[in-house]
Amino acid sequence: MMQFRLLSFDCYGTLVDWETGLLAQLRPWASRNQLAVDDDALLAAFGAAEAGCEAEFPSLPYTEILRRVHARIATQFERSSQSADAEAFATSVGDWPIFADTVAALHELQTRFKLVVLSNTDHASFTRTQATLGISSDACVLAEDVGAYKPDRRMFDAMLATAARFDVAPHEILHVAESLYHDHVPAKALGLATAWIHRRHGRPGSGATAPTTTQVQPDYYARSLKGLLVQLT
Repeated sequence: MMQFRLLSFDCYGTLVDWETGLLAQLRPWASRNQLAVDDDALLAAFGAAEAGCEAEFPSLPYTEILRRVHARIATQFERSSQSADAEAFATSVGDWPIFADTVAALHELQTRFKLVVLSNTDHASFTRTQATLGISSDACVLAEDVGAYKPDRRMFDAMLATAARFDVAPHEILHVAESLYHDHVPAKALGLATAWIHRRHGRPGSGATAPTTTQVQPDYYARSLKGLLVQLT
């Protein structure tokens, strides 16, 4: 554990409770459209639509990805995606709540490690999120700048290039994330150590994250950032 000098973090799903934020938009939309589906179905529809849109349109900013995701969810359930609903959904990222343990854990971890955010988002959305985090990471690698979305390797290559500017080698990096699909599978393929923050423990399925059939074994496991903090200190 003492070998790590830099922690790279996924943001949405790991630091931010994106499923609560997503459902705050999708539940009212479903109700207005008399759509009788549960939260798991809405999140699964989001996960599939988001993965598809990010793969097809890697150069689009995340707000535009979310507009297209909303339209695909509506199509899946044979409902309409009104422009006002799609716009509210696309611009809601900054309103998504932070997990209760995030801020304190980040403050403590930053006393020991460099912190780099590696996120599938754009500057407009992340700027609002960063204000609620109450902490500035040492660097941010955002999809808008890379022109790709995780699990695309280009995101991780950009993070490694950022780490190199801090004179940090790949074996000195621990990638911290909830999503197996977006983060652990591509990170382990590159030989990086990873920590799985299993926010969805005790719940079935992969929620808002697309499922993966690739077997992956993270190096650390915790149900919260606080749990990881205990292991790393």
